[in-house]
Amino acid sequence: MAKTKRDQKSAELANQILENYQPETVEDMQNALKDIFGPMFESMLKGEMNHHLGYASNDKEEKETENRRNGYGKKTLKTSSGEVDIKVPRDRDGSFNPELIPKRKKDVSAIENKVISMYARGMSQRDISSTIEDIYGFSVSHEMVSDITDQVLPELEEWQTRPLSNCYA
Repeated sequence: MAKTKRDQKSAELANQILENYQPETVEDMQNALKDIFGPMFESMLKGEMNHHLGYASNDKEEKETENRRNGYGKKTLKTSSGEVDIKVPRDRDGSFNPELIPKRKKDVSAIENKVISMYARGMSQRDISSTIEDIYGFSVSHEMVSDITDQVLPELEEWQTRPLSNCYA
């Protein structure tokens, strides 16, 4: 049986989680992943809102639409690691219907591993699009995937390079 080589980015992400959270039990590891899921889902939704409105947050240029961002709503997602509270972006005319985490859908435990793997593997837009199609049964445009990844990657890099405590409990 041939050994498969582990993806380098997956191993790096795992090492960063281990280094930053220093989990001692499976429960500690699940809590670490739960801390990551909330901001990642929020970033994906912000990217989807950028695509919906056609401009990025804080864009000062003239817009093609009168619709604007209108704060956030609270939502509690059920994950395999427990419940995670997230903020879901809203728009003024109420036309934003998120496709990644649809309205009234709360259980996202089936997509967690796929979400983590998309970022850990550095997947192309086409791969992410096909993965989303596999998860939800619909396809999203490459432009939407680009808007979402443009929103998430800076936050992921910020998390990866954040300063660490000198002492861990």
